[in-house]
Amino acid sequence: MVRRCWLPERRGLRHHSAPAGGCRGNGAAAMEGGGRPSAAQAVLLAASTALTALVYSVYRQKARVARGLEGARRVRLDGDLRAVLLEAPGRCVPYAVIEGVVQSVKETLSSQFVENCKGVVQRLTLQEHKMVWNRTTHLWNDYEKIIHQRTNTTPFDLVPQEEGTGVTVRVMKPLDAAELSLETVYEKFHPSVQSFTDVIGHYISGERPKGIQETEQMLKVGTALTGVGELVLDNTMIKLQPPKQGMPYYLSGVDFHTLLQKQESNVRFWKILTVIFGFATCAVLFFVLRKQYRHHRERRHLKQMQDEFRQAQERLMHEMNAEGGETLKNACVVCLSNTKSCVFLECGHVCSCSECYQALPEPKRCPICRQAVSRVVPLYNS
Repeated sequence: MVRRCWLPERRGLRHHSAPAGGCRGNGAAAMEGGGRPSAAQAVLLAASTALTALVYSVYRQKARVARGLEGARRVRLDGDLRAVLLEAPGRCVPYAVIEGVVQSVKETLSSQFVENCKGVVQRLTLQEHKMVWNRTTHLWNDYEKIIHQRTNTTPFDLVPQEEGTGVTVRVMKPLDAAELSLETVYEKFHPSVQSFTDVIGHYISGERPKGIQETEQMLKVGTALTGVGELVLDNTMIKLQPPKQGMPYYLSGVDFHTLLQKQESNVRFWKILTVIFGFATCAVLFFVLRKQYRHHRERRHLKQMQDEFRQAQERLMHEMNAEGGETLKNACVVCLSNTKSCVFLECGHVCSCSECYQALPEPKRCPICRQAVSRVVPLYNS
């Protein structure tokens, strides 16, 4: 069965053949299916938005740290430090920068491997190195794992580089520092000794031990240190301790200007990442919205065509009712607008205009009896 949908044009009406399901149902269903974003597009948009939010949050945190570090109060380690703290509210500077030299309070820590190496913080590390077979890439990858680490500390002060001032600052909780500059004083790699059977077993298991790396790091006495934290006057002792406002605690071996430049460089890096991920999210969102807009425009165009078709049908029915049954009798059975103008042979039916005859699909058949049309004779009404 064939059902014809009439689509109005500027010069008149044209017809298209469509299956019996109807033009309206098929077109609307096709556009509704294509209008909604796919699952992959929704997942991509959600993932890019989440990554952008994550990167932006890290950028804001880095920017807050850099601003706090830039606004930290720089104090000198000299005879006026005690007076500065006495004048400060609560005898405390919430976020201060102070530079000095490391000096032990009582005893010092001696290196286990280097003679005459004294320090106040000592970190001993044993790190395993091995090769692991990756079943996805079919390659051997380096793998490192800390199997043992011990850190020893002893109380120490920061003193001025110039001797004779008599002012010291006690450093509290040095292991809580976000950046603690430790110098590597000893490092040795102990390769693993393997027999032939061990090598075969390692290839079968997918793990090949390379050896153990032994490292000793120390914060040596006499090291110039830049401390950033809370500076308080506790009775007669001046202390540098982790700040209470959520700002990072630094015990760095570089000067303050270099430390600030490092933080600003981190801020620029995360800002660039935020911009890149933001543009990617905007591109995905633009693609989805563009698809929605095109879907909405197609639906609106389809509705407009349906309205025009309905109006044309009403106008045609009105004209047919006004002209009477004679017009309907002589109208082409295909387009119902032109008059019949050709005779189909050999069946002899007079049912179509010449334009609709030309539009019939090959092989041409009579719309009434479906018999093959061998030739057409023009019909002239006088």
